[in-house]
Amino acid sequence: MLFDSHAHYNDERFNEDRDEILSQMNKNNVGLILNSCSSLDEVNDIFAICEKYPFVYASVGIHPHEAEGLTEADMDLLKKYADNPHVKAIGEIGLDYYYDFSPRDIQQKWFARQIDIAREINMPVVIHDRDAHKDTMDILRSHKISDVGGVFHCYAGSVEMAREILDWGMYIAFGGTLTFKKSVRPVEVAKYVPLDRIVIETDSPYLTPEPNRGKRNSSLYIHYVAEKLAEIKGLSVEEVENTTYENAKKCFRIER
Repeated sequence: MLFDSHAHYNDERFNEDRDEILSQMNKNNVGLILNSCSSLDEVNDIFAICEKYPFVYASVGIHPHEAEGLTEADMDLLKKYADNPHVKAIGEIGLDYYYDFSPRDIQQKWFARQIDIAREINMPVVIHDRDAHKDTMDILRSHKISDVGGVFHCYAGSVEMAREILDWGMYIAFGGTLTFKKSVRPVEVAKYVPLDRIVIETDSPYLTPEPNRGKRNSSLYIHYVAEKLAEIKGLSVEEVENTTYENAKKCFRIER
């Protein structure tokens, strides 16, 4: 069984066939999905998906692209949403210096604040880190991320960085980029990270794995990530699927 630990089924690119796609999951060996959140404006749509499909869980959080203009009232609303039983993590939160849609100091402020909320309510986090490794790690370190743990979504850091993340008790997520033909660093890190600390994801509708790169992604393609990880690790696909499934359940504290 497969657990897609990061997807965005509330995205408008699923508006025409969302139900058709999600209704195929069980017969295609996808047992659980974590639908990640980027903005509080998305939460009601995400919760509606979770209500209709009990195998879909949610995270709630504000992506760094949406950080500008946030207030403490938004943090209060975040805590309210996090109390919903569908919610299993705070995220995706972090820093994005590739696009810089929000000023960096503002990104840092609200990233740190959301980590503090996660610690306050004892909930794991889903981390977004793009071209911001040092500041991301500094904030996680200083705000005691090891108290709650969580997962590094779409990990793009080094082996050395991964070592400290593992020391914090966190998980590292691999997705479609692991399958790309010119992918070097993700493969190197995947070799290093123990299987019991890896989760897999699609980031649907983004980052579609080979051989479907260029198409809209969905959890129906997550088996390609598992197959590539099995190849890298020299393990059976079944072992990779089952272990990463249990890892994600443990990370998000799901008992079922």
